[in-house]
Amino acid sequence: MGKSTTTPQNQYYTSGRFCLQDSSGISLISTLWILTILSVLAMQMLYSYDLESKAQRNFLDRTKYHYAAKSGFEVGVAMLSMDETNFDSLGEVWAQPVQQQIEDGIQLGGFIPFQVTITDEASRININEAEVDLIRNLLSYLGVQPEINETGDLASRIVEGRPYRTVRDVARVEGMTKEILYGLQQQAAAEEAASGSDEPLPPTISLTGVGGLVNTATVYSVDANTDANGEQRVNINSANAQQLSQISSNNNQTIFSQGEANAIIQQRNYDNISDLLDASAVSDNVFNNISSEITVEESSSGGNFGGNGRNGGGDGFVFEEIEFDEGNSLININTADSEELTGLQGIDNGIAQRIISHRNSQGFFQNIDQLKQVRILSVQDLAGIADKITARDGETVNGLININTASVELLQLLPGMDQTKAQAIVARREEENPDAQNQSEPPIQGNPFSDIGQLLEIEEIDNNTFREIVDWVTYRSHGYRIVSSGIDHNGRTIATCLGILVRNGNSLTIPYWRQD
Repeated sequence: MGKSTTTPQNQYYTSGRFCLQDSSGISLISTLWILTILSVLAMQMLYSYDLESKAQRNFLDRTKYHYAAKSGFEVGVAMLSMDETNFDSLGEVWAQPVQQQIEDGIQLGGFIPFQVTITDEASRININEAEVDLIRNLLSYLGVQPEINETGDLASRIVEGRPYRTVRDVARVEGMTKEILYGLQQQAAAEEAASGSDEPLPPTISLTGVGGLVNTATVYSVDANTDANGEQRVNINSANAQQLSQISSNNNQTIFSQGEANAIIQQRNYDNISDLLDASAVSDNVFNNISSEITVEESSSGGNFGGNGRNGGGDGFVFEEIEFDEGNSLININTADSEELTGLQGIDNGIAQRIISHRNSQGFFQNIDQLKQVRILSVQDLAGIADKITARDGETVNGLININTASVELLQLLPGMDQTKAQAIVARREEENPDAQNQSEPPIQGNPFSDIGQLLEIEEIDNNTFREIVDWVTYRSHGYRIVSSGIDHNGRTIATCLGILVRNGNSLTIPYWRQD
């Protein structure tokens, strides 16, 4: 009976205290976990908010720099629209880089700088228009090794793949590589810089900065099919005799007589204006009409030997004396004066003068067939009217190279050209201008060409060279590349606008636009 009964009860309460303590610990741990999770979520939300804020700020920054770049593009358009010269050269205002700034629409009192550069598309080679030999020369200049397979060389495949919407479209041509398209030198330099190597480049690679086809070729070069005064050129393939006979040289002297105009018409179609240099002053029709009335031999009695004289002066010529009634004697084309020659059907004073000039410079005709070697046009004559005639239809002409803006490296690739001739052209356009055109406001630097015929004023450009290049060059352009960049205050380019502007009279069009 003396045993205590409190032990179990104390044990129970002690156990209860242990149970309560265990529940409190679990609650505390749960609370800590909840707080931890909430902290993580809060941090995540803050991080996301910070990212979103930065994204918004970046978006706003890029947007305002894009607007700065677009503003620069509009500045370029305005500069070209105000250009009123009848030539385009690197000495004009539009060819100089422009650096300006616009007001920051977000940051009060801030300004955003931009830079604009305008280049002439006619300073590049047009892969949609250039002949295969010129493209071949361009590829060789870019370091492309000649290769010929069952599909021909790369140049011929480029020609077969025409037309191209952009230069980058040539990437689809078999054999085209990114090194050819974007530049072997730049690609090698980029790889060397990325590797951090101090090793020199292989001897086959030079850092000339050529930059491949994207920097030397175009599809946008265009010129107006008009003369320097804005008058439509005369198409030698479609003009009538009256239109041809009204063509005058730079000194306002008519070039073609009516008879010469008729001879031009009878011998067309012409692929190029230089083909006129091969046109005979005496067409086949005229020659057939007069061949029985002319000779190259004189008779001892004042008459003529040799009938029609086709073998006159040649080896083995057999003379046969022929009696002629007075007034029926043959005309000796080696001695006849202008009046005698114009007595022949189809020979007017212009053709007669060409015949006399030919025999004075080349010597007597050996037979009457050589009369067809008399040409309508000399190279000097062509130089005087090259800007006033055309062999192409349409209001514009694509693919011409501007001798006022093209580099020495590209000028020397043209037919008949070499480095010496190209350097002479550049030296001429960069020399001090002796004429009044440099008194313009603002003044034009250098002495740009204002007529294709001025090429013959250069000692290095001979008649043969002029003949080869006259159909492929111009002194002006109507297609330009405008690149405008929005730049931050650290000098980094943030946004860029690139567009091609084509100017045709008072109208401006943008056939290509890209914004980065």
